[in-house]
Amino acid sequence: MRKDIHKELQQRILVLDGAMGTMLQRYNFTEEDFRGDRFKDFHKPLKGNNDLLSITQPEAIAEVHSKYFEAGADIVETNTFSGTTIAMADYDLENLVYEINFESAKIAKEVADKFTEQNPNKPRFVAGAMGPTNKTASLSPDVNDPGYRAVTFDDLRIAYKQQAEALLDGGADLLLVETIFDTLNAKAALFAIEEVKEERQIDVPIMVSGTITDASGRTLSGQTAEAFLISVSHIPLLSVGFNCALGAKQLTPHLEVVANRTNLAVSAYPNAGLPNAFGEYDESPEQMAAQIEEYLDKKLVNIIGGCCGTTPEHIKAIAEIAAKFNPRPLLKSVAVS
Repeated sequence: MRKDIHKELQQRILVLDGAMGTMLQRYNFTEEDFRGDRFKDFHKPLKGNNDLLSITQPEAIAEVHSKYFEAGADIVETNTFSGTTIAMADYDLENLVYEINFESAKIAKEVADKFTEQNPNKPRFVAGAMGPTNKTASLSPDVNDPGYRAVTFDDLRIAYKQQAEALLDGGADLLLVETIFDTLNAKAALFAIEEVKEERQIDVPIMVSGTITDASGRTLSGQTAEAFLISVSHIPLLSVGFNCALGAKQLTPHLEVVANRTNLAVSAYPNAGLPNAFGEYDESPEQMAAQIEEYLDKKLVNIIGGCCGTTPEHIKAIAEIAAKFNPRPLLKSVAVS
């Protein structure tokens, strides 16, 4: 199954899912819901730890994945954006990291397999989501001590390796290093994945997705889109692209830079516009799909989906547009097989 995604990319534009967090907000889970019976007496508040819901509310996670597949998604991301010991330290749940990632991948894989069985001509894939953590290896969090780092490269490598192993054990078809604001963090993740591949003698498709943080067109650690592309190009990748921070319209020029400079597949999953005064996203499915049609018309992307504020309705509109276009051409010589 894992190798099929390369063949699928040659044949059509693949659709990624939308926001997990946006969907989980609809459930209005309480502190008790996050805890479930197992963590009923846990010593810290757990509300807001969405990754934990893969253990305490697995039916909800499976339902969200199902809704995105029903909307036309080819790939869903596991519910593991914060699934590292570094991020889970905020909740004192470092010891649960393997289980959270394994269960999240297992849930997504079971749903994906069900949809693939229903329509073998449209195989569904699971991307093991590996978020940026809440610390940065390139920047100091202390303005009075610019040389200080809250995390080391090795800390990140060890944490990401544990996450990658658990995601693969749970059934992830590929790994997605996403929402990259600091490329050094991403390099630690990629290094860890390469270690796992070498130790297990396996090949795993890898997606890399950076985040342009503002109108200057740079990541938080200061890279332009082109610099970001160059800095990750030494690793064999399935795709490179951008997600989060910007809406589809604002992301266009950065995708143009990358699409014109790489033979890799290009991915994009922007937010549903820019946040309003209340931090909410107002862009309708129709508005977002119309902007994404421009991507497809210009042959900028091979994989398209949504980030913050997007829902199955957004993904359905995007999938319907994507079905009308041929995929951006890829050189077979650069596809990882």
